[in-house]
Amino acid sequence: MADAGSRHKTRANPLFLREEKLRQAMELLFFAYRDFTGEANAVLIDYGFGHAHHRVIYFVGRNPGITVSQLLGILKITKQSLSRVLGQLIDDGYVVKESDRGDRRRRLLSLTAKGAELWTQLTTRQSNRIARAYREAGADAVEGFCTVLRGIINEEDRGRATRRDSRNRQ
Repeated sequence: MADAGSRHKTRANPLFLREEKLRQAMELLFFAYRDFTGEANAVLIDYGFGHAHHRVIYFVGRNPGITVSQLLGILKITKQSLSRVLGQLIDDGYVVKESDRGDRRRRLLSLTAKGAELWTQLTTRQSNRIARAYREAGADAVEGFCTVLRGIINEEDRGRATRRDSRNRQ
């Protein structure tokens, strides 16, 4: 007997793959991204920061002790781009870079108290927006939404997006 997930996939109506439905999904993603980042952008402007700063703050806050190379792997940006943004965040007192005690060549990144405060301010706004949408959509829709998002993410990064870091359960 097939499990419920495989039955659902084989019985799915192929009309959801029509070009217009795909375009609609793309448009919804564009608008959702605009609004999801909009509230955070309003806060970031006051600090003189942009999207790149936000992503660094988010992932360092979510993964305290992350190495520079791990962060580069997540963000998929050049070392030069990360260096510029990270340098500003360190100079302004939002991020601290320390040597790994086990391997002095590795640099570990963590948020300072000031960085954690900004992380919370940004994350709370975005969490509230997602929670509101989740409540409106219901549990089944949330699960389907997460499945679709995982499917959009490059396969090699799916584990990064769903991994739970035991050191930082926020």
